[in-house]
Formats: sequence, structure tokens, C-alpha cells
Amino acid sequence: MNCHANKSIECTVQQCANHCENENYCSLDRILVGTHETNPTVDQCTDCKSFRTK
Repeated sequence: MNCHANKSIECTVQQCANHCENENYCSLDRILVGTHETNPTVDQCTDCKSFRTK
């Protein structure tokens, strides 16, 4: 895979299609971060809405 790592977006989710396999970075120019909670209070309440499975 020829991945262009975006050094502004670190990522350790290797199951994502946008993850650069040899580096812990995302290949997207930007990502969308959202939540599945009405009132998020901890980091577990947030989600990367740009996630796509490999």
C-alpha cells in the first residue's frame, strides 16, 4: 500500500482503511469527529466518523 501519511492526524486503528500501515497516521486530509452521546463527558464518548473498515 502506498500511503501518504497526514502527520497532523495520528491514528492507531489498524482496522481502518485510511490507516497508514507502516506508520500510526491517517491518510485523509481531514477527519470528522462526532459523538454517540447526548452529553459527552469522556473521550470514550467520541467517535471518528471517517472510519471505514479495510
